[in-house]
Amino acid sequence: MTAGTWARPAAGREPAGAALLGWLADPAAPRLCLVTGSENRGKSQLLAWLVAHGTRPGTAPERRVHGFVPLAGQGVRTALWTLADQLGVSARAPGELLAGLSADRRRTVLVLPDLHAATDPCALADLAGALAGLEHVRILVEARTGHEVVPALKALAPAEMDLDDPQWTDLARAEAWRAVHPTRHGSTAPGPEGTAALLDLDDPVGVCAADPDRVTTAYEADTEPRGGLRRAWLRAGQSLLRDQEPADRALVLLASLGDGADPRLGPALERLAAGAPWRLVWSRTRGDVTPPWPGPAMALTVVPGPLPEQLLLADHQGTLRSLSCSDAVPAGRLPGLASDVLGLARLPDGTVVVLDGDGRLHPHRAPTAPRPSGLAALLDDGPGAGEQAIETLSTAVTHTRITALAASERAVAVADHTGRVYAAFLTDPGRVLPSEHLHEGPVTALAVADVPVAASEPDISLVYSGGADGRVRVWGPGNKPMDVPVAEGASPVRALAARMTPSGLALSIARADGLVEHRHLDTSERRAFRPGQPVNALALTRTGELLIGTDELLTCLRPA
Repeated sequence: MTAGTWARPAAGREPAGAALLGWLADPAAPRLCLVTGSENRGKSQLLAWLVAHGTRPGTAPERRVHGFVPLAGQGVRTALWTLADQLGVSARAPGELLAGLSADRRRTVLVLPDLHAATDPCALADLAGALAGLEHVRILVEARTGHEVVPALKALAPAEMDLDDPQWTDLARAEAWRAVHPTRHGSTAPGPEGTAALLDLDDPVGVCAADPDRVTTAYEADTEPRGGLRRAWLRAGQSLLRDQEPADRALVLLASLGDGADPRLGPALERLAAGAPWRLVWSRTRGDVTPPWPGPAMALTVVPGPLPEQLLLADHQGTLRSLSCSDAVPAGRLPGLASDVLGLARLPDGTVVVLDGDGRLHPHRAPTAPRPSGLAALLDDGPGAGEQAIETLSTAVTHTRITALAASERAVAVADHTGRVYAAFLTDPGRVLPSEHLHEGPVTALAVADVPVAASEPDISLVYSGGADGRVRVWGPGNKPMDVPVAEGASPVRALAARMTPSGLALSIARADGLVEHRHLDTSERRAFRPGQPVNALALTRTGELLIGTDELLTCLRPA
């Protein structure tokens, strides 16, 4: 059967199937469609037919289904995280899912069967109504006639289809179908009571090996802290729902635990995570006391200099904090330069630069920055090389809005919302090199790495750019960029980090769907990690550790 050919719906439901296809194709139809009917009327079977055909490759755009969550026995979080994962969005709460879908204006069709059998139907009805409020989103919801959630859904003025109404059935075809298909009664979906009884919610090894949907539903219904295990699971849940090995699940849980958790949980999860491709060096979560939680990590950069290196972090209020890369112990703070931080860089001369949400660059000479002495100090009455480079770049990008910032020991780069990237060398800070148009749409992330060529030659600087188009490009300023992207994906790039490490040149990419991909470019070795939250920032240490910053988590991983 070809992708464009649809089989007939079962049980004589051809009229209902045709009406659903008509609803999908009608731009004037309500964005919410409600399918009702009494028990065993074939509601779920009809929706399964629509999903089976609507998710095949090559399906016509007006019939395409993009998200599907069977809700029987499921809670709000499971439905939310499953939808977010299918749609390529990282979302902890309904608001983040709505924000992610609002930013992507492509047509999106969602199908939610068995709403009446969910653990919290009313909350899920509210979510469906909020999603249907987006002009490019259509939602098909099934609920049994007589259930309390049906009036709430009808209040949203949906298109309605009641399968108890004979107009939705071809009686002759229904009789022929029933003659060869015995009637099945009842539902095999597990209820929340049975789910909780089969799980030990205090056992970290057990929950990592169990069905993650059932674990999530059980923790949603639970009120006990479970030594911090429940909080960690619900914090990282979208990552944990994915099909993966227990060791990978254990690593994500371990990173999300927090310092208030039962001290027995960490060693148990660490043993189970031994088979994961990463080792957890340290992790700080919202609410930690020792060391204290440094706040949401909106931007990160590693301060160049001798070991031990320092990490500079910008929080949601623009406060800049310095932390030890080895253990996240606070080492100081700088005055905030902007309240809405998009990017952060620290230059070799001590200049700290913040990019704000309006596209403005704010340079600041740190008090601890190296300063000339003697005659050089008397003659030096102007800005340093870093400040000059920032001023030069700001002047060059006056016609558009700067959207990304990065720097290395040798170069500084910025990019704009048209997809163009600009760079200046610190050895010649007054000159901007010819810019390059590298992306379709805004550049959303930058990283600069200094790469050695030969012992007798200076390092070359490579600029890595990530865009809303999902691509990662590499460019050596002063040369033509590579024609082929370093990486491509359907999800926009949120953050980048690139640096020479003991294992060679490393590149880390964070995407809007929550994936962090780590590549050793000299060996093509790849590792992945999903913290279960939207990633705001990445950084790499000289020794190869990966730092990941989110609104609730700052974690340091070392490749195994």
